Amino acid sequence: MSTGGRGFWETPGFLILFTLLSALPLLWPDVPPLVDLPGHIGRYRVQLDIGSDPELARYYSFQWSLIGNLGIDLLVVPLSKLFGLELAVKLIVTAIPPMTVAGFLWVAREVHGRITPTALLAAPFAYAYPFIFGFANFALSMALAFLALALWLRLGRLGHLRLRAALFVPISCLVWIAHAFGWGVLGLLAFTAETVRQREAGHKLPAALAKAALHCLALAPPLVPMLVWRAGDVGGTTGDWFNVQAKLDSLFIVLRDRWLWWDALSVGAVVMMIAVAIRSPRVGFSRGLGAGALVLAAVFLLLPRNLFGSALADMRLAPYVFATALLAARPHVWSDSRALRALALAAILFAGLRLAGNTISFALYDREWDRELAALDHMPSGARIVALTGRPCDEGWKRSRLEHLPGLALARGAAFANDQFRLAGAQLLSVHYAEAGDFASDPTHVVMPDGCRNYDLFPVSVALEHLPRQAFDYVWLIDPPPYNPALVRGLEPVWSHGTSRLFRVPRESAQ
Repeated sequence: MSTGGRGFWETPGFLILFTLLSALPLLWPDVPPLVDLPGHIGRYRVQLDIGSDPELARYYSFQWSLIGNLGIDLLVVPLSKLFGLELAVKLIVTAIPPMTVAGFLWVAREVHGRITPTALLAAPFAYAYPFIFGFANFALSMALAFLALALWLRLGRLGHLRLRAALFVPISCLVWIAHAFGWGVLGLLAFTAETVRQREAGHKLPAALAKAALHCLALAPPLVPMLVWRAGDVGGTTGDWFNVQAKLDSLFIVLRDRWLWWDALSVGAVVMMIAVAIRSPRVGFSRGLGAGALVLAAVFLLLPRNLFGSALADMRLAPYVFATALLAARPHVWSDSRALRALALAAILFAGLRLAGNTISFALYDREWDRELAALDHMPSGARIVALTGRPCDEGWKRSRLEHLPGLALARGAAFANDQFRLAGAQLLSVHYAEAGDFASDPTHVVMPDGCRNYDLFPVSVALEHLPRQAFDYVWLIDPPPYNPALVRGLEPVWSHGTSRLFRVPRESAQ
């Protein structure tokens, strides 16, 4: 590439501002409005206080173990002592988008020698659907993976290969501990980039592959705890291979937030930009990172829907395929400053509009959460709560983010709540409240309208009819589907908002 004068988008001041502004949507909400996050916060409360709170020990067990899914779980231990649990979680989660954007921009700088305008288009993927879904440890590990990849590329470019090998033994372990997925992506992109580097150094493909594998041994230490973790009966389920419709959906929903037309238009713009870059003679691709994008795309196609008990494994990878392709694109000639400036302004406008949309959306979700969480003021500490959160048969584009609000009852009031996950090997928390029967854990906190065909979730009438009332102090209906009022006969109304209701279970009713 020609190395003409730097554009305004490459100045340190702009890049710092651009990166920090990516945290904007998360500044206003008290709790980041991510689907699964309240449930995780409930788990953090258990891990922090189970040794000193006998109420928690009645229902839960927590046993520390070395697994590849501990990112925020570990960080909240020291930070909660300084800031309290919920603020600590907010600070950590708020840092993830800026870390992701910083990783994207640094990778672009290392592979191109400059910040390309197309790299700015990758910034909205810091708020991709896996992050909004609340895959918090996963999102943290991916941010760390791109930061680590940039360092890997830099040290390789500078020839500091021994230093790189020494540094990446602990770095690879840290990324794996945050979440194994991030470590896997780091390994794939680093190996691909190193293979291309060896090819450009004049080695034939077999030798280049062998040398790249040798260099990447520094990334291999997590294989040992990985094998130990997944041995025995904690491997988790793996299945739903080559689900073409699900994979197409995963590509379409990469930027899903609230407004179908806006999110779909945004994905269309990204796809069009990548297509133009592929076809245009004025735009090329970094060989190493472009090959990495192709490898990630191939892995996305090969991944099953469920991997070792983790749901939506292929969907999680989809946004980073797009982002890596955008980071790999670069103009062949930098001398046309007007064209580059126009492209940079368009990229900044796109990123800014996406950021504004996420900010408004998150503020609206925060207001909705505050209305529903008012029910917590009417429940005493240590209450046993069964929550039933409504989900329509056809959810539509705007996904409800209410279903794990019961986790905040656990976090704030040491309550028993039936929304905690039971995933073999993926969680350190276990639920042992036998009296709750079928209503002890996820997904019994979500109910469907009667007549829906969903074999994983209870219809609302079935749930209300078969609740073991004697096991609970409160029944919390969160935006439920329509139900027969006779099914809540004998329960005492305590609070209501819209269709949501909180009922106390009288002891005589619980018998």
